[in-house]
Amino acid sequence: MLKTKELGEAGFEEITKAESLLFDLSLLKIATENFSEVNKLGAGGFGSVYKGILPDGREIAVKRLSTGSGQGLEELKNELVLIAKLKHKNLIRLHGICLEEQEKLLVYEYVRNKSLDTILFDPSNSKLLDWVKRYKIIRGIASGLLYLHEDSRIKIIHRDLKASNILLDANMNPKISDFGIARLFGGDETQGMTSRVVGTYGYMAPEYGMHGHFSVKSDAFSFGVLVLEIMTGKSNNSFFNYDLSENLLNYVCISFQYLKYIMYIYFFILEDNHWYLL
Repeated sequence: MLKTKELGEAGFEEITKAESLLFDLSLLKIATENFSEVNKLGAGGFGSVYKGILPDGREIAVKRLSTGSGQGLEELKNELVLIAKLKHKNLIRLHGICLEEQEKLLVYEYVRNKSLDTILFDPSNSKLLDWVKRYKIIRGIASGLLYLHEDSRIKIIHRDLKASNILLDANMNPKISDFGIARLFGGDETQGMTSRVVGTYGYMAPEYGMHGHFSVKSDAFSFGVLVLEIMTGKSNNSFFNYDLSENLLNYVCISFQYLKYIMYIYFFILEDNHWYLL
């Protein structure tokens, strides 16, 4: 049911040594019950994701790219080649792909708790994330990012680190996903430039969003936004309609100044022995 073929046979002739498991479309249709709505895990700009179960019992997540998806063969190839070279507990595992009958499918390991944003920004689900779990998630993302930047055989800049691209397994371990627009750095290369700025506004570093310059620091900026979201439980993109705060960073700064004011009053009362006023 599974076949191993050279990527050149799938239209990636320029990649000479990479190999990947190619899944039969018929197998994935059976696994997902013909991409049933019941098995749909979510949908985005690139298409929909479905849960599936292989004959050997393995649970999988199948990303089905829509025909009008902005993620074409180049992005598909990019994700396939990069993620196939990576192995880390905090990175999503790619099992293979399927390119049949105009279908473009990516087959990943299945993670039970879906993406971080579905829990973090939901008033009911966010209660599942105590401070211990939030710290664990932050540390796991940092570990995966360090691997991409420093510890793997190749240096990779993700360029789209955000809550919806962080998947959580049954134990709330985070896994970085979606390498469609990631860039590979070679040798002593430390930064790059592009005229085609892609990613998600609100998470983009200023130098990347305005001028197309990207580096390890670009991912670090996105990680910083993500950390603030995890700590506050608020989405950065939810602040653009507020008068006092244009983004999450401003909100945190205003809140911090307010906290310092409260603490000043608190210690002033204590120093004057007016503790009974508290």
